[in-house]
Amino acid sequence: MNTCGNKRGRGLSRPVLGAFSLLATAALLAQPAQAQAPNPLLPHNLSPWGMFLNADIVVKGVLIGLAFASLVTWTVWLAKTVELRLARNHARRRIDMLEQGGSLRDAVNECANDRDAIAQLVLSTAREAELSGGIVDDGFKERVALRLERVEAAVTRQISRGVGILATIGATAPFVGLFGTVWGIMNSFIGISESHTTNLAVVAPGIAEALLATALGLVAAIPAVVIYNHLARVIAGYRALLGDASAQLLLLISRGQRGRTMSLPHAAE
Repeated sequence: MNTCGNKRGRGLSRPVLGAFSLLATAALLAQPAQAQAPNPLLPHNLSPWGMFLNADIVVKGVLIGLAFASLVTWTVWLAKTVELRLARNHARRRIDMLEQGGSLRDAVNECANDRDAIAQLVLSTAREAELSGGIVDDGFKERVALRLERVEAAVTRQISRGVGILATIGATAPFVGLFGTVWGIMNSFIGISESHTTNLAVVAPGIAEALLATALGLVAAIPAVVIYNHLARVIAGYRALLGDASAQLLLLISRGQRGRTMSLPHAAE
């Protein structure tokens, strides 16, 4: 009796085992297809470029503005670095010429056809000497000092053009990026309320797109601040060179050398 019962149980279990085997095989075949199927709620690309393409129009505008600000920063750095290096090298050569102990006439002849900063200082001094009739006194020295100070201020303003925008970018870029982040997070919360889900996989891409604006704001602001401080130091050093040239010119006129009353070209101020 028991032997017959066991045989009957084994006979009934074979169809059941076969059905389970078919279901398991179908589940294994369907699992890779389900894993490869993209989630329609998630963006296809979570790289910075992919997040930019999937961002809101306002966040895109913020990102484009910050990228343009970063481009302006590096452009100003390159242009001002080349300009200041050339200006400092030219100023050092002019100062060496003045320190050789020549006359004011020799300095004017050397700088007559040039428009650099030291040439403007020399021509301005010569112009005041011409207007004063060659009389060297305390009043004459004060007038020359005033002219030299005006020329120094004008040259410093000219060489500093474009540097102020770096301070503006450094001060405002983080706040612009923060605005883009706040706007993106607002849109993420709106999406959460509309989708009626708090799944992190759905919320995270929108928050990542928003935080990209803050990251780009810092990328634009930090180099701008560093470059601004560097250029400010270089401009201060260049202005010190102009002060050295002015001191050399005052020494020339105080020695009472000849050539003070000659007809001299006007200095640009």
